[in-house]
Amino acid sequence: MIKTLLAFDYGTKNIGVACGQTISGTANSLPSLKAKDGIPDWVQVEKIIKEWQPDLTLIGLPLNMDDSESELSVRARKFANRLHGRFAVKIEMVDERLSSFEAKGEVMRRGGSRDYKNNPVDSIAARLILESWLENHFIAKKL
Repeated sequence: MIKTLLAFDYGTKNIGVACGQTISGTANSLPSLKAKDGIPDWVQVEKIIKEWQPDLTLIGLPLNMDDSESELSVRARKFANRLHGRFAVKIEMVDERLSSFEAKGEVMRRGGSRDYKNNPVDSIAARLILESWLENHFIAKKL
C-alpha cells in the first residue's frame, strides 16, 4: 500500500519538490532544488529521498496540449530514470500540463508579485501534481 509520496516538477533551472501521503490525502511543498541545465545536486536529492522514504515518486511529464512530447518531456523522463537508477525508488510519470500556470495563478491570488523568481512556483507546481495524483487515485475512490 502506498503511503508516502514525493513529487518533482522538473525544470532546467529549478526542480520543484513536494511530499504527501495517502492516509490524509494531503500534500505540501518543499524547498525547490537548484539545477544546472536540468542537473540537480544529487546529494540534496539523496537527502530528500532518505528523509521521506517514498513508496512512490511522481515526476511531472510536461506534455504539449496536443499530447505530444516536448524536449522537456524527454529530459523529465531522463531525470526520472536517473532517480530510479540512483535510489531504486518506484517512479510514475504524471501529466503536468498547466501545473506551472496554475501555480503562478496561486501565487498571484496570494498577493505575490509577478516576479516568479522570488516565489516558489516550482514546488507549488510539484504539490499540485501530487494533489492531482492523490485525487485521481485515492480520494475519488473513497467517495
